[in-house]
Amino acid sequence: MSLRKQIMDDLKTAMKAGQSETVAQIRGITAKIKDLDVAARAKSAEVTDTDIISALRSMIKSRTESATMYREGGRPELAEKEEGEIATIKSYLPPELDEGQLKAGIEDAVKKTEAAGMKDMGKVMAALKERFGADLDPAKASALVKAHLSA
Repeated sequence: MSLRKQIMDDLKTAMKAGQSETVAQIRGITAKIKDLDVAARAKSAEVTDTDIISALRSMIKSRTESATMYREGGRPELAEKEEGEIATIKSYLPPELDEGQLKAGIEDAVKKTEAAGMKDMGKVMAALKERFGADLDPAKASALVKAHLSA
């Protein structure tokens, strides 16, 4: 089942169950997907599950930043709302790679690309994206690659 279909099915289920908070959270996700569709139409391209996953990861990043700002600003109720949205969005992401798998992948990518230092970070990240695809969390991978190349 495609990710788009799963999200739409979950939206229908939540609507039938009267879960207004979940409906609102999933509608936020569908709005982002519609934005991707509009952008893809301009390029005559198709929106893939990988594109959707990338968009979901960016949504998580922005909501994490918002939750942090709300907590610092003394608004825990808004931070909890953002964290609830993060949990809903994460439910549609593929399981994260464990750190051992990722470190092994980084080792292989460094050898494959013959990376010598930080200037080769882009090559290593490209090799990791090619190998792991949508399962790769770029933020987590970037930090580990940086640490590996700096050592």
